[in-house]
Amino acid sequence: MTEPLLVARGVGHAFGRTQVLADVSLELAPGRLVVVAGPNGAGKTTLLRVLAGTLRPDAGEVRLQGSALSDLSRREIARRLAVVPQESHVPFPFSVREMVALGRAPFLGPLGREAPIDRAQTERALAELELEGLAGRAYPTLSGGEKQRVLLARALVQGVPTWLLDEPTAHMDLGHGLQCWERVRGWIEAEPGRGCLLVTHDLLLAARFADELVLLDRGRVAAS
Repeated sequence: MTEPLLVARGVGHAFGRTQVLADVSLELAPGRLVVVAGPNGAGKTTLLRVLAGTLRPDAGEVRLQGSALSDLSRREIARRLAVVPQESHVPFPFSVREMVALGRAPFLGPLGREAPIDRAQTERALAELELEGLAGRAYPTLSGGEKQRVLLARALVQGVPTWLLDEPTAHMDLGHGLQCWERVRGWIEAEPGRGCLLVTHDLLLAARFADELVLLDRGRVAAS
């Protein structure tokens, strides 16, 4: 039996006295696209942050490729897991090419020097997401949809098997949004060991592309 890429068991999390997640369990297996959906305030983004290790659960456990997430360093997590947030605020006006190349950072040596293979992977990702014409632009000057494509390219260049995507099409027009779903589905099918958990409001596209749909309501799994 193939080991799951990501497992959550009985996960709970509260902000102060407000319980945001309660007893959430799910699995992401290789080759699968699992979509988490639900109304605003259901706990979707909080769940994603717990699964990514940026929030510690108050209850339960998350395991990443067989290891307890709490036992892994941020660098070790980044070598196994890629996260595409709704938006990314950067302290410096990095170019699009530099933003995409950051996906290789967990794999660089102590001096942070890129090898030719790292640069080649960055250029391939720029081409695949149709970003060559924007490669020299400052990332903060891009539109919301363009920024999302940059973050997808950064995840692609990271080359890891487990992906977490938070509303990746939220700032895209209909055409680019559909193309994004098609790309994610294609990337999973092209790499049998890869799996993706994606948060969305779009139930129509989720029904078309997902292998499994998990519905959250007030922090709990209402249906799967």
